[in-house]
Formats: sequence, structure tokens, C-alpha cells
Amino acid sequence: MNRAYRGEETKAFEDALAAKPIAAQYRLRLFVAGATRRSACAIQSIKAICQSYLDGRYELEVIDVYQRPDQMKAENIIITPTLIREQPFPLRRLVGDLSDKGRVLAGLDISLPQSSAATDESAHAS
Repeated sequence: MNRAYRGEETKAFEDALAAKPIAAQYRLRLFVAGATRRSACAIQSIKAICQSYLDGRYELEVIDVYQRPDQMKAENIIITPTLIREQPFPLRRLVGDLSDKGRVLAGLDISLPQSSAATDESAHAS
């Protein structure tokens, strides 16, 4: 193999390693039961979290179990609202109205940027 070619391959590999890692893409499925207050709260909460912390890096599917009971059965959903994080792995499930932002972020394994974490901590200290 040509030495110059190997040098180019090595440089390309090193450049790829040094590049900023690609942020994880999130695939989320929210199961709700009709147009109840609890369902609306869950939808509003997860949309706000996704827009704030996952902007451009998420796919959210909202499934009404009354309209699609087959999906409820296929995913073994017994309580609504239930949020399933399909990607990134491992699969995670959160149950409830998703109004506790800290719990949802921890459950989805979303780490806050350092500046946001400091801002959130100071807001809670007040």
C-alpha cells in the first residue's frame, strides 16, 4: 500500500476522532388516553422539554390509545400517559403527566449543558 495513501487515511481517521461528537437523536412515543387534562398536560410538557433541550434532535409521536388500541397492546401500555424513549438505547419508560421537568430529563437521560445546569441550580436556590 502506498505510504502517502496511508498517511491520508490516518489523517482522516484522526480528524474524525477529533470532530465534535454527533448529538444523540431521540425517538419518543407518548401514549395518551383521549383529550383529558392529564393527556394535554403530558403533551404540553414533553413538547416544551423537547423544544428546549432537544431542538432538532427528536422525533415525537403522540398516540391516543382510544384511537389506536392495537398500539397500546403491542407496547404493553397499562397506564396513560406513558412516554417511551425508543432511541437512544436503552429503552426507557416514564409514566405520568411529565410535569416534573427534572424527573423527565433524568428519565430520558438528557444532560444539561454546563451553563444551563448552573442557571437551573440558581433558579431552584432562590
